[in-house]
Amino acid sequence: MKDKLLVVQIAALGADLLRQAGINALNGMPFHPAKSVFPALTSPFQASLRTALSPESHGLLLNGFFNRATRKPAFWEQSASLISLPRIWENVRAQNRTVALLFWQQSLGESADFILSPAPIHKHHGGMIQDCYSKPDGLYPQLTQALKRPFNLMHYWGPLASHKTGDWIAEATAEVIANPAYAPDLCLTYLPTLDYDLQRHGPSSKQARRALTHLFQQLELITHAAETNGYRLLLLGDYAIGEVTIGPLFPNRILLENNLLKTRRIRGRLYPDLYDSPAFVLADHEVGQVFVRNPSNLPRVLELLSALDGVESVHPFTLRQTSTEPPDTAPDALLLAKPGAWIAYPWWTDPHEAPDYARHVDIHSKPGYDPCELFWGWPPGSISLDPYRIKGSHGRADRPIAWASNALDTIPTDTIELAEDLAYLLRTS
Repeated sequence: MKDKLLVVQIAALGADLLRQAGINALNGMPFHPAKSVFPALTSPFQASLRTALSPESHGLLLNGFFNRATRKPAFWEQSASLISLPRIWENVRAQNRTVALLFWQQSLGESADFILSPAPIHKHHGGMIQDCYSKPDGLYPQLTQALKRPFNLMHYWGPLASHKTGDWIAEATAEVIANPAYAPDLCLTYLPTLDYDLQRHGPSSKQARRALTHLFQQLELITHAAETNGYRLLLLGDYAIGEVTIGPLFPNRILLENNLLKTRRIRGRLYPDLYDSPAFVLADHEVGQVFVRNPSNLPRVLELLSALDGVESVHPFTLRQTSTEPPDTAPDALLLAKPGAWIAYPWWTDPHEAPDYARHVDIHSKPGYDPCELFWGWPPGSISLDPYRIKGSHGRADRPIAWASNALDTIPTDTIELAEDLAYLLRTS
């Protein structure tokens, strides 16, 4: 590459969001609309950008997956091996140039020279030691010293999640590209600033406008650092958040009512028995993956789920197996919510029957994404069990994202084109 390149992936940067705010450009770079991938979710999008392939080709369809062999769901797993296809930056490293991944999903073990990712230690008897995984080992301690504060995981997710995490990441990114000891030739970083209040309050709320103001303060810092240190820029959203007007859908309740989802009652709480359940829906924002044990049950399951108010479609799904997938994770069908609705994971109706983890920020135990973790609940210190508080969601690909660049000569109109153009730039410049 003639110039160094900084790619800033911005959660929830939608084209309509910028248009409604009257924002057309940043530092002379005009924003353009583009179609996101489907599902329009963080992990599928980032996997598509680094491989220039669609989710149905690289196989990472949600922020989590269900392993049929172990009968266990897993969300927010960080192994880079979940994506087994070539990366668009491989020729950069082959030329002895360096690559950095800052706060990208599935980055641990990635073919990069510099990596930074939240990696707390959960203590055996409760509590947590906050820390970040870094490659090399000294990267995170040096950034903590330079920024005069550590990364605070409480600001990254949960009821306290706020623009403060984006402030830290923006400052860390500026420090990395300015430090001669690092200064990677290609740096990919991630800003989650818009994600929280757009989900809590909706993209048209005053809180969303404030979040947008905070984001552009962070982008001003990053773009100034890029210009000062000889980096060209690519800024791009991953998905656009839509207003929730209908509310949550509960496909697992329908399955439970029809004896298709099995549960275990333990001390009055209902825990899912996924070993014996004929069917189960892995929920993630506006998208759900449908799994059945016996293919003969699939027509009945699809009929039941299709009848849910707020469901736009539910149809059988076949993965284009371009890569070596994690064992047995492809769903039997995909469930898509209508605009204004989203898919919630709960199967219980009585809050007293909710599993213990339902009232906690517990992203690895829950068999589905839970945006209620953005709200405090009752009793004090717990999170909310009220999914009707959620006012924004995403996953559909019919809301355009926004992107801007002073590095690309083309104007791609969808994410895969954009990734292909980025790959071409990395190969040829």
